[in-house]
Amino acid sequence: MAASPHTISSRLLTGSVGGCIWYLERRAIQGLPHSVTRLLRNVSNQWVTLQHLSFLKRMYVTQLHRGLSQRVKPKPELPASPFLEHTSSEQARAEEDELPSFPAPSRPLSRKPSEELVEREATSIVDHSLDTAKEKKEERQWKEMKLHTDDLPGILARLSKIKLTALVVSTTSAGFALAPGPFDWSCFLLTSLGTGLASCAANSINQFFEVPFDSNMNRTKNRPLVRGQISPLLAVSFATCCAVPGVALLTWGVNPLTGALGVFNIFLYTCCYTPLKRISITNTWVGAVVGAIPPVMGWTAATGSLDAGALLLGGILYSWQFPHFNALSWGLREDYSRGGYCMMSVTHPALCRRVALRHCLALIALSTAAPVLDITTWVFPVISLPINLYISYLGFRFYVDADRRSSRKLFFCSLWHLPLLLLLLLTCKQRPGQERDKGEAPSPEPAGVWGT
Repeated sequence: MAASPHTISSRLLTGSVGGCIWYLERRAIQGLPHSVTRLLRNVSNQWVTLQHLSFLKRMYVTQLHRGLSQRVKPKPELPASPFLEHTSSEQARAEEDELPSFPAPSRPLSRKPSEELVEREATSIVDHSLDTAKEKKEERQWKEMKLHTDDLPGILARLSKIKLTALVVSTTSAGFALAPGPFDWSCFLLTSLGTGLASCAANSINQFFEVPFDSNMNRTKNRPLVRGQISPLLAVSFATCCAVPGVALLTWGVNPLTGALGVFNIFLYTCCYTPLKRISITNTWVGAVVGAIPPVMGWTAATGSLDAGALLLGGILYSWQFPHFNALSWGLREDYSRGGYCMMSVTHPALCRRVALRHCLALIALSTAAPVLDITTWVFPVISLPINLYISYLGFRFYVDADRRSSRKLFFCSLWHLPLLLLLLLTCKQRPGQERDKGEAPSPEPAGVWGT
Protein backbone atom coordinates (compact mmCIF):
# COMPACT_ATOMS: atom_id res chain seq x y z
CA MET A 1 0.00 0.00 0.00
CA ALA A 2 1.39 3.41 -0.97
CA ALA A 3 2.17 5.87 1.78
CA SER A 4 0.58 9.32 1.87
CA PRO A 5 2.67 12.47 1.48
CA HIS A 6 2.12 13.33 5.12
CA THR A 7 3.64 10.06 6.34
CA ILE A 8 6.60 10.50 3.94
CA SER A 9 7.36 14.01 5.12
CA SER A 10 6.88 12.99 8.73
CA ARG A 11 9.33 10.08 8.27
CA LEU A 12 12.00 12.14 6.55
CA LEU A 13 11.84 15.21 8.74
CA THR A 14 11.01 15.53 12.39
CA GLY A 15 10.59 18.42 14.72
CA SER A 16 9.52 21.93 13.76
CA VAL A 17 10.81 21.68 10.18
CA GLY A 18 8.72 18.62 9.52
CA GLY A 19 5.64 20.33 10.99
CA CYS A 20 6.05 23.34 8.67
CA ILE A 21 6.41 21.16 5.62
CA TRP A 22 3.36 19.17 6.60
CA TYR A 23 1.32 22.36 7.01
CA LEU A 24 2.35 23.67 3.58
CA GLU A 25 1.54 20.39 1.84
CA ARG A 26 -1.87 20.31 3.47
CA ARG A 27 -2.66 23.90 2.26
CA ALA A 28 -1.58 23.02 -1.28
CA ILE A 29 -3.83 19.95 -1.37
CA GLN A 30 -6.84 21.92 -0.06
CA GLY A 31 -6.39 24.78 -2.64
CA LEU A 32 -5.87 22.42 -5.58
CA PRO A 33 -9.53 22.37 -6.81
CA HIS A 34 -9.71 26.19 -6.85
CA SER A 35 -6.49 26.48 -8.82
CA VAL A 36 -7.65 23.94 -11.38
CA THR A 37 -10.98 25.76 -11.80
CA ARG A 38 -9.26 29.14 -12.31
CA LEU A 39 -6.90 27.62 -14.83
CA LEU A 40 -9.72 26.06 -16.86
CA ARG A 41 -11.62 29.37 -16.85
CA ASN A 42 -8.66 31.29 -18.24
CA VAL A 43 -8.07 28.65 -20.89
CA SER A 44 -11.76 28.64 -21.92
CA ASN A 45 -11.61 32.39 -22.69
CA GLN A 46 -8.96 31.71 -25.28
CA TRP A 47 -10.67 28.75 -26.91
CA VAL A 48 -12.79 29.05 -30.08
CA THR A 49 -16.42 28.98 -28.95
CA LEU A 50 -19.67 28.42 -30.84
CA GLN A 51 -20.12 32.17 -31.28
CA HIS A 52 -16.77 32.42 -32.99
CA LEU A 53 -17.74 29.64 -35.36
CA SER A 54 -21.09 31.33 -36.17
CA PHE A 55 -19.33 34.62 -36.89
CA LEU A 56 -16.85 32.93 -39.20
CA LYS A 57 -19.69 31.18 -40.99
CA ARG A 58 -21.55 34.48 -41.60
CA MET A 59 -18.39 36.08 -42.89
CA TYR A 60 -17.85 33.20 -45.29
CA VAL A 61 -21.43 33.37 -46.58
CA THR A 62 -21.17 37.15 -47.03
CA GLN A 63 -17.96 36.87 -49.01
CA LEU A 64 -19.38 34.02 -51.09
CA HIS A 65 -22.58 35.92 -52.05
CA ARG A 66 -21.17 39.40 -52.28
CA GLY A 67 -22.72 39.97 -55.69
CA LEU A 68 -26.23 39.29 -54.34
CA SER A 69 -26.03 41.67 -51.40
CA GLN A 70 -27.53 45.18 -51.57
CA ARG A 71 -24.96 47.78 -52.35
CA VAL A 72 -25.05 51.40 -51.24
CA LYS A 73 -25.47 53.92 -54.01
CA PRO A 74 -22.19 55.78 -54.40
CA LYS A 75 -22.29 59.41 -53.38
CA PRO A 76 -22.09 61.70 -56.40
CA GLU A 77 -18.94 63.67 -56.63
CA LEU A 78 -19.26 67.34 -56.00
CA PRO A 79 -18.74 69.46 -59.09
CA ALA A 80 -15.41 71.11 -59.11
CA SER A 81 -15.39 74.84 -58.55
CA PRO A 82 -14.99 76.86 -61.74
CA PHE A 83 -12.38 78.93 -59.96
CA LEU A 84 -10.31 75.78 -59.25
CA GLU A 85 -10.76 74.62 -62.82
CA HIS A 86 -9.60 77.99 -64.06
CA THR A 87 -6.61 77.88 -61.69
CA SER A 88 -5.68 74.35 -62.73
CA SER A 89 -5.90 75.36 -66.38
CA GLU A 90 -3.58 78.29 -65.71
CA GLN A 91 -1.14 75.97 -63.94
CA ALA A 92 -1.30 73.57 -66.84
CA ARG A 93 -0.55 76.42 -69.23
CA ALA A 94 2.41 77.48 -67.08
CA GLU A 95 3.76 73.95 -67.11
CA GLU A 96 3.34 73.84 -70.86
CA ASP A 97 5.31 77.06 -71.16
CA GLU A 98 8.13 75.56 -69.14
CA LEU A 99 8.40 72.53 -71.44
CA PRO A 100 10.89 72.77 -74.29
CA SER A 101 9.25 74.01 -77.42
CA PHE A 102 9.19 71.86 -80.49
CA PRO A 103 8.46 73.01 -83.97
CA ALA A 104 4.73 72.62 -84.51
CA PRO A 105 3.71 70.82 -87.66
CA SER A 106 2.17 72.88 -90.34
CA ARG A 107 -1.63 72.97 -90.15
CA PRO A 108 -4.05 73.91 -92.82
CA LEU A 109 -5.41 77.43 -92.64
CA SER A 110 -8.99 76.18 -92.78
CA ARG A 111 -8.83 74.80 -89.21
CA LYS A 112 -7.73 78.03 -87.49
CA PRO A 113 -11.13 79.77 -87.43
CA SER A 114 -12.82 76.71 -85.97
CA GLU A 115 -10.16 76.41 -83.27
CA GLU A 116 -10.53 80.08 -82.39
CA LEU A 117 -14.29 79.63 -82.17
CA VAL A 118 -13.92 76.67 -79.81
CA GLU A 119 -11.53 78.64 -77.61
CA ARG A 120 -13.93 81.57 -77.46
CA GLU A 121 -16.83 79.29 -76.51
CA ALA A 122 -14.75 77.63 -73.82
CA THR A 123 -13.70 81.03 -72.45
CA SER A 124 -17.29 82.28 -72.41
CA ILE A 125 -18.44 79.13 -70.62
CA VAL A 126 -15.73 79.52 -67.98
CA ASP A 127 -16.56 83.21 -67.49
CA HIS A 128 -20.28 82.43 -67.19
CA SER A 129 -19.62 79.71 -64.62
CA LEU A 130 -17.40 82.10 -62.66
CA ASP A 131 -20.11 84.75 -62.65
CA THR A 132 -22.74 82.23 -61.55
CA ALA A 133 -20.57 80.98 -58.71
CA LYS A 134 -19.89 84.55 -57.63
CA GLU A 135 -23.61 85.39 -57.59
CA LYS A 136 -24.42 82.30 -55.55
CA LYS A 137 -21.68 83.15 -53.08
CA GLU A 138 -23.01 86.69 -52.70
CA GLU A 139 -26.53 85.35 -52.11
CA ARG A 140 -25.29 83.11 -49.31
CA GLN A 141 -23.46 85.96 -47.63
CA TRP A 142 -25.20 88.17 -45.07
CA LYS A 143 -26.04 91.60 -46.39
CA GLU A 144 -26.86 94.70 -44.44
CA MET A 145 -30.03 96.43 -45.65
CA LYS A 146 -29.36 100.11 -46.25
CA LEU A 147 -32.29 102.50 -46.17
CA HIS A 148 -32.21 105.10 -48.93
CA THR A 149 -34.23 108.27 -48.78
CA ASP A 150 -35.77 107.64 -52.18
CA ASP A 151 -37.14 104.26 -51.07
CA LEU A 152 -38.60 105.53 -47.79
CA PRO A 153 -42.01 106.71 -49.13
CA GLY A 154 -42.70 103.34 -50.80
CA ILE A 155 -41.63 101.43 -47.69
CA LEU A 156 -43.84 103.54 -45.43
CA ALA A 157 -46.74 103.11 -47.87
CA ARG A 158 -46.41 99.32 -47.66
CA LEU A 159 -45.99 99.52 -43.89
CA SER A 160 -49.26 101.41 -43.55
CA LYS A 161 -51.09 99.18 -46.09
CA ILE A 162 -51.94 102.13 -48.28
CA LYS A 163 -54.64 100.29 -50.27
CA LEU A 164 -56.50 99.27 -47.12
CA THR A 165 -56.12 102.80 -45.76
CA ALA A 166 -57.61 104.19 -48.98
CA LEU A 167 -60.62 101.88 -48.56
CA VAL A 168 -61.08 103.05 -44.96
CA VAL A 169 -60.95 106.70 -45.99
CA SER A 170 -63.45 106.10 -48.82
CA THR A 171 -65.97 104.48 -46.49
CA THR A 172 -65.54 107.35 -44.01
CA SER A 173 -66.15 109.84 -46.81
CA ALA A 174 -69.30 107.95 -47.82
CA GLY A 175 -70.60 108.13 -44.26
CA PHE A 176 -69.91 111.87 -44.12
CA ALA A 177 -71.64 112.46 -47.46
CA LEU A 178 -74.71 110.38 -46.53
CA ALA A 179 -75.28 112.25 -43.27
CA PRO A 180 -78.08 114.84 -43.29
CA GLY A 181 -77.20 118.48 -43.24
CA PRO A 182 -75.02 120.85 -45.25
CA PHE A 183 -71.70 119.59 -46.60
CA ASP A 184 -68.76 121.27 -44.80
CA TRP A 185 -65.58 120.91 -46.86
CA SER A 186 -63.15 121.85 -44.07
CA CYS A 187 -64.70 119.31 -41.70
CA PHE A 188 -64.72 116.72 -44.48
CA LEU A 189 -60.99 117.19 -45.18
CA LEU A 190 -60.07 117.06 -41.50
CA THR A 191 -62.14 113.88 -41.04
CA SER A 192 -60.55 112.16 -44.04
CA LEU A 193 -57.01 113.15 -43.03
CA GLY A 194 -57.47 112.14 -39.39
CA THR A 195 -59.05 108.81 -40.30
CA GLY A 196 -56.25 108.07 -42.79
CA LEU A 197 -53.54 108.82 -40.21
CA ALA A 198 -55.28 106.63 -37.62
CA SER A 199 -55.52 103.78 -40.14
CA CYS A 200 -51.82 104.10 -41.02
CA ALA A 201 -50.90 103.92 -37.33
CA ALA A 202 -53.06 100.84 -36.69
CA ASN A 203 -51.69 98.99 -39.71
CA SER A 204 -48.07 99.79 -38.80
CA ILE A 205 -48.51 98.52 -35.23
CA ASN A 206 -50.21 95.41 -36.59
CA GLN A 207 -47.21 94.62 -38.81
CA PHE A 208 -44.83 95.31 -35.91
CA PHE A 209 -46.53 92.64 -33.78
CA GLU A 210 -46.80 90.03 -36.55
CA VAL A 211 -43.23 89.97 -37.92
CA PRO A 212 -42.38 86.38 -36.79
CA PHE A 213 -45.71 85.08 -38.14
CA ASP A 214 -45.69 87.02 -41.41
CA SER A 215 -42.29 85.54 -42.25
CA ASN A 216 -43.90 82.08 -42.55
CA MET A 217 -46.56 83.16 -45.06
CA ASN A 218 -46.03 83.62 -48.76
CA ARG A 219 -48.50 86.52 -48.87
CA THR A 220 -46.75 88.55 -46.17
CA LYS A 221 -43.12 87.45 -46.30
CA ASN A 222 -42.11 90.50 -48.38
CA ARG A 223 -43.39 93.10 -45.95
CA PRO A 224 -40.85 95.79 -44.97
CA LEU A 225 -40.34 94.66 -41.37
CA VAL A 226 -40.02 91.01 -42.37
CA ARG A 227 -37.36 91.76 -44.99
CA GLY A 228 -35.53 94.16 -42.70
CA GLN A 229 -36.00 97.16 -44.99
CA ILE A 230 -37.00 99.26 -41.99
CA SER A 231 -36.11 98.93 -38.31
CA PRO A 232 -38.77 98.19 -35.68
CA LEU A 233 -37.91 101.45 -33.91
CA LEU A 234 -38.57 103.46 -37.07
CA ALA A 235 -41.86 101.57 -37.61
CA VAL A 236 -43.07 102.36 -34.07
CA SER A 237 -41.96 105.97 -34.45
CA PHE A 238 -43.89 106.25 -37.71
CA ALA A 239 -47.00 104.76 -36.08
CA THR A 240 -46.74 107.24 -33.20
CA CYS A 241 -46.28 110.17 -35.58
CA CYS A 242 -49.46 109.09 -37.40
CA ALA A 243 -51.61 108.24 -34.38
CA VAL A 244 -51.06 111.39 -32.31
CA PRO A 245 -51.89 114.00 -34.99
CA GLY A 246 -54.66 111.79 -36.43
CA VAL A 247 -56.48 111.52 -33.10
CA ALA A 248 -55.83 115.22 -32.41
CA LEU A 249 -57.40 116.22 -35.74
CA LEU A 250 -60.46 114.04 -35.11
CA THR A 251 -60.90 115.26 -31.53
CA TRP A 252 -60.25 119.01 -31.73
CA GLY A 253 -60.67 119.55 -35.46
CA VAL A 254 -63.94 117.62 -35.84
CA ASN A 255 -65.60 116.64 -32.53
CA PRO A 256 -64.72 114.57 -29.44
CA LEU A 257 -67.11 111.74 -30.39
CA THR A 258 -65.31 111.10 -33.68
CA GLY A 259 -61.93 111.28 -31.91
CA ALA A 260 -63.10 108.75 -29.31
CA LEU A 261 -64.23 106.39 -32.09
CA GLY A 262 -60.81 106.74 -33.74
CA VAL A 263 -58.95 105.88 -30.53
CA PHE A 264 -61.30 102.95 -29.89
CA ASN A 265 -60.76 101.60 -33.41
CA ILE A 266 -56.95 101.74 -33.09
CA PHE A 267 -57.17 99.91 -29.75
CA LEU A 268 -59.60 97.32 -31.12
CA TYR A 269 -57.43 96.58 -34.16
CA THR A 270 -54.02 96.43 -32.47
CA CYS A 271 -54.81 95.07 -29.00
CA CYS A 272 -57.83 92.83 -29.66
CA TYR A 273 -57.98 91.74 -33.30
CA THR A 274 -54.22 91.19 -33.78
CA PRO A 275 -53.66 88.78 -30.83
CA LEU A 276 -57.01 87.05 -31.38
CA LYS A 277 -55.88 85.92 -34.85
CA ARG A 278 -53.75 83.23 -33.18
CA ILE A 279 -56.21 82.32 -30.42
CA SER A 280 -59.79 82.05 -31.66
CA ILE A 281 -61.94 82.38 -34.78
CA THR A 282 -63.79 85.25 -33.08
CA ASN A 283 -61.09 87.47 -34.57
CA THR A 284 -63.16 87.62 -37.78
CA TRP A 285 -66.14 89.16 -35.97
CA VAL A 286 -63.87 91.62 -34.13
CA GLY A 287 -62.21 92.57 -37.41
CA ALA A 288 -65.64 93.16 -38.95
CA VAL A 289 -66.42 95.64 -36.17
CA VAL A 290 -63.14 97.41 -36.90
CA GLY A 291 -64.13 97.77 -40.55
CA ALA A 292 -67.64 98.96 -39.67
CA ILE A 293 -66.52 101.91 -37.51
CA PRO A 294 -65.03 104.23 -40.25
CA PRO A 295 -68.41 105.04 -41.94
CA VAL A 296 -69.85 105.64 -38.48
CA MET A 297 -67.00 108.10 -37.85
CA GLY A 298 -67.91 109.91 -41.07
CA TRP A 299 -71.56 110.18 -39.97
CA THR A 300 -70.65 111.45 -36.49
CA ALA A 301 -68.21 113.95 -37.98
CA ALA A 302 -71.05 115.51 -40.00
CA THR A 303 -73.83 115.29 -37.40
CA GLY A 304 -72.04 115.04 -34.05
CA SER A 305 -74.31 112.21 -32.88
CA LEU A 306 -74.87 108.48 -33.18
CA ASP A 307 -78.28 107.70 -34.66
CA ALA A 308 -79.96 105.02 -36.77
CA GLY A 309 -78.31 106.11 -40.00
CA ALA A 310 -74.82 105.66 -38.56
CA LEU A 311 -75.70 102.21 -37.26
CA LEU A 312 -77.17 101.20 -40.64
CA LEU A 313 -74.00 102.21 -42.49
CA GLY A 314 -71.93 100.33 -39.94
CA GLY A 315 -74.16 97.28 -40.37
CA ILE A 316 -73.71 97.30 -44.17
CA LEU A 317 -69.91 97.43 -43.82
CA TYR A 318 -70.05 94.79 -41.07
CA SER A 319 -71.97 92.28 -43.22
CA TRP A 320 -69.99 93.02 -46.38
CA GLN A 321 -66.71 92.01 -44.75
CA PHE A 322 -67.72 88.39 -44.13
CA PRO A 323 -68.14 87.29 -47.77
CA HIS A 324 -65.12 89.44 -48.67
CA PHE A 325 -62.71 88.06 -46.06
CA ASN A 326 -64.03 84.49 -45.88
CA ALA A 327 -63.65 84.11 -49.64
CA LEU A 328 -60.14 85.57 -49.43
CA SER A 329 -59.06 83.34 -46.54
CA TRP A 330 -60.38 80.22 -48.30
CA GLY A 331 -57.66 80.47 -50.93
CA LEU A 332 -55.03 81.23 -48.28
CA ARG A 333 -55.74 78.35 -45.90
CA GLU A 334 -52.26 76.87 -46.26
CA ASP A 335 -50.66 80.23 -45.61
CA TYR A 336 -52.76 80.95 -42.53
CA SER A 337 -52.10 77.47 -41.17
CA ARG A 338 -48.36 77.90 -41.74
CA GLY A 339 -48.40 81.27 -40.01
CA GLY A 340 -50.28 79.92 -36.98
CA TYR A 341 -53.45 81.97 -37.48
CA CYS A 342 -56.77 80.58 -36.27
CA MET A 343 -59.19 81.32 -39.11
CA MET A 344 -62.59 79.87 -39.90
CA SER A 345 -61.37 78.63 -43.27
CA VAL A 346 -58.70 76.54 -41.49
CA THR A 347 -60.45 75.23 -38.38
CA HIS A 348 -64.18 75.48 -39.32
CA PRO A 349 -64.51 75.37 -43.12
CA ALA A 350 -68.25 74.63 -43.11
CA LEU A 351 -68.90 77.55 -40.76
CA CYS A 352 -66.78 79.79 -42.98
CA ARG A 353 -68.99 79.14 -46.01
CA ARG A 354 -72.22 79.33 -44.00
CA VAL A 355 -71.36 82.70 -42.44
CA ALA A 356 -70.41 84.14 -45.84
CA LEU A 357 -73.79 83.15 -47.34
CA ARG A 358 -75.68 84.40 -44.30
CA HIS A 359 -74.23 87.90 -44.52
CA CYS A 360 -74.70 88.04 -48.30
CA LEU A 361 -78.42 87.67 -47.63
CA ALA A 362 -78.18 90.20 -44.79
CA LEU A 363 -77.09 92.85 -47.30
CA ILE A 364 -80.51 92.60 -48.98
CA ALA A 365 -82.29 93.19 -45.66
CA LEU A 366 -80.04 96.13 -44.73
CA SER A 367 -80.59 97.75 -48.13
CA THR A 368 -84.35 97.46 -47.60
CA ALA A 369 -84.05 99.12 -44.18
CA ALA A 370 -82.37 102.23 -45.61
CA PRO A 371 -85.58 103.96 -46.82
CA VAL A 372 -87.41 102.89 -43.67
CA LEU A 373 -84.92 104.94 -41.64
CA ASP A 374 -85.25 107.91 -44.04
CA ILE A 375 -81.67 107.61 -45.24
CA THR A 376 -82.51 106.91 -48.88
CA THR A 377 -85.58 106.86 -51.06
CA TRP A 378 -87.47 103.69 -51.91
CA VAL A 379 -85.67 103.54 -55.23
CA PHE A 380 -82.50 102.34 -53.52
CA PRO A 381 -83.73 98.84 -52.51
CA VAL A 382 -85.00 98.29 -56.04
CA ILE A 383 -81.86 99.29 -57.94
CA SER A 384 -79.52 97.63 -55.43
CA LEU A 385 -81.42 94.33 -55.52
CA PRO A 386 -79.64 92.94 -58.65
CA ILE A 387 -76.13 93.35 -57.26
CA ASN A 388 -77.21 92.03 -53.85
CA LEU A 389 -78.83 89.00 -55.49
CA TYR A 390 -75.72 88.37 -57.56
CA ILE A 391 -73.37 88.40 -54.57
CA SER A 392 -75.86 86.17 -52.73
CA TYR A 393 -75.81 83.74 -55.65
CA LEU A 394 -72.00 83.64 -55.58
CA GLY A 395 -72.15 83.12 -51.81
CA PHE A 396 -74.50 80.18 -52.37
CA ARG A 397 -72.14 78.68 -54.98
CA PHE A 398 -69.27 79.07 -52.53
CA TYR A 399 -71.33 77.34 -49.85
CA VAL A 400 -72.20 74.40 -52.13
CA ASP A 401 -69.00 73.94 -54.17
CA ALA A 402 -66.44 74.81 -51.46
CA ASP A 403 -63.56 75.20 -53.92
CA ARG A 404 -61.06 77.85 -54.88
CA ARG A 405 -62.88 78.83 -58.05
CA SER A 406 -66.12 79.76 -56.29
CA SER A 407 -64.27 81.57 -53.49
CA ARG A 408 -62.26 83.57 -56.03
CA LYS A 409 -65.43 84.66 -57.84
CA LEU A 410 -67.03 85.75 -54.57
CA PHE A 411 -63.94 87.70 -53.54
CA PHE A 412 -63.63 89.62 -56.82
CA CYS A 413 -67.36 90.35 -56.76
CA SER A 414 -67.01 91.89 -53.30
CA LEU A 415 -64.32 94.26 -54.61
CA TRP A 416 -66.73 96.06 -56.94
CA HIS A 417 -69.92 95.39 -54.96
CA LEU A 418 -69.13 97.75 -52.07
CA PRO A 419 -68.14 100.84 -54.13
CA LEU A 420 -71.20 100.38 -56.34
CA LEU A 421 -73.49 99.96 -53.33
CA LEU A 422 -72.12 103.12 -51.68
CA LEU A 423 -72.52 105.02 -54.95
CA LEU A 424 -76.18 103.94 -55.15
CA LEU A 425 -76.65 105.06 -51.54
CA LEU A 426 -75.33 108.51 -52.41
CA THR A 427 -77.47 108.68 -55.53
CA CYS A 428 -80.67 107.79 -53.66
CA LYS A 429 -79.94 109.89 -50.57
CA GLN A 430 -82.93 111.45 -48.88
CA ARG A 431 -82.82 115.21 -49.48
CA PRO A 432 -83.76 117.65 -46.73
CA GLY A 433 -86.58 119.16 -48.84
CA GLN A 434 -88.23 115.75 -49.24
CA GLU A 435 -88.67 115.28 -45.49
CA ARG A 436 -90.93 118.32 -45.07
CA ASP A 437 -94.59 117.54 -44.70
CA LYS A 438 -96.80 118.72 -47.51
CA GLY A 439 -99.33 120.41 -45.22
CA GLU A 440 -96.74 122.39 -43.27
CA ALA A 441 -96.57 126.04 -44.34
CA PRO A 442 -93.40 128.04 -44.06
CA SER A 443 -93.30 130.33 -41.04
CA PRO A 444 -93.56 134.05 -41.83
CA GLU A 445 -90.66 136.34 -41.15
CA PRO A 446 -91.06 138.44 -38.01
CA ALA A 447 -91.63 142.10 -38.47
CA GLY A 448 -88.72 144.29 -37.84
CA VAL A 449 -88.57 147.12 -35.37
CA TRP A 450 -88.25 149.72 -38.12
CA GLY A 451 -91.50 148.48 -39.77
CA THR A 452 -93.81 149.32 -36.89
